[in-house]
Amino acid sequence: MNEKPTFAELGAFLAAARHRNFRKAADELGIAPSTLSHFIRRLEERLETRLLHRSTRSVSLTSAGEALANRLSPLIHDLDEALVEAANTKDSPRGPLK
Repeated sequence: MNEKPTFAELGAFLAAARHRNFRKAADELGIAPSTLSHFIRRLEERLETRLLHRSTRSVSLTSAGEALANRLSPLIHDLDEALVEAANTKDSPRGPLK
């Protein structure tokens, strides 16, 4: 692995894996399908392995892509929850109430 993947690339991959459709995944992320494709291509280059089979009509996961999606999904979900919890603490009262 030359460089570590970015969170944007990992998020793009998970969206594509979840939807099995670049347009739907790009819509979810609020980016252009070409940007999503670029993120996935960079991720595959960084990992030096193919994660998705693409054709003009379908997107499917390779065995490496399936394994990566299965490992990443709970990690990203936990990260999202941790970020929400951290953001919510700013509104919590602190110290003893009188």
